[in-house]
Amino acid sequence: MYQYLKGSSLAPLLIKAQKSVFSSHIGEHSTFFKGLGSEFIELREYASGDDIKHIDWIISSKMGKPHVKVFREEKELNLVFVPLLNASLNFGTQKLKFEILKETLALLAFSSVKQGDAYETYTYTQALQLCTKKSKHIFSVRELLEKVDTQALLREDINYDKLASSFYKILQKRSFIFFLGDFLNTQSLDIASLAHKHQVVIIIIRDRFEENPLALGRMNVTDPISGLHADVKIDKSAALKIKKKLLEEDTLLFAKLNKSGVKYLKIYTDEEPLVKLLPFMSHL
Repeated sequence: MYQYLKGSSLAPLLIKAQKSVFSSHIGEHSTFFKGLGSEFIELREYASGDDIKHIDWIISSKMGKPHVKVFREEKELNLVFVPLLNASLNFGTQKLKFEILKETLALLAFSSVKQGDAYETYTYTQALQLCTKKSKHIFSVRELLEKVDTQALLREDINYDKLASSFYKILQKRSFIFFLGDFLNTQSLDIASLAHKHQVVIIIIRDRFEENPLALGRMNVTDPISGLHADVKIDKSAALKIKKKLLEEDTLLFAKLNKSGVKYLKIYTDEEPLVKLLPFMSHL
């Protein structure tokens, strides 16, 4: 089953992700995208043989009789995975954020393959680039991870201003778009119009130190984007300012996402992506 992984430096990550998705002990939850291919049509009175999971309890209590939601099954989901690749992903106190991003991406891709839905991938920094064409084949997951893994992150920054508009002409069919990145400095991000046309999901990869920095004293640091070096002193006051700035940025970001109906999940570098993804995906 894993012959296609031999010789790859990504083999441990890919094998772990593939086992997680295809192993029997996860059972029905091993496919993240169950239910996303159903389109709601109407409510009708419950009939013998209907799935009780589709009962709308609020409407049922108002009508005095059980009513179920009726869905029309779509033939295939149009899944799009977009890792946002920038220099700040090469940071982590437990694991690098970049490693967590790749594992999360592999889990999504393997789950798509298992369900039989084709997916396509793009990478994004300053502009959108096709990473892998639409595929349902298990071998395409390795191709995807190898292309992402070889991307040069140093001095790369995300142009959030043009992120949403980059997809308008590319995606004609309604799609489920998954953006993966650390989502720092997102003041210019405007996702509302894209979320109106497509279902957008954002997966935020963070390290806890970024949100709760410690006073480390005087040290020499290098900006991964500009490449410039500087001697800085991170005392308690400076650490609090860094924490406050990111909190303010996140508050604005989450307000934008909530207003646009965009679902989002945060995964830290000391967490298992699978454990976070399972309950999150079941509520999409």
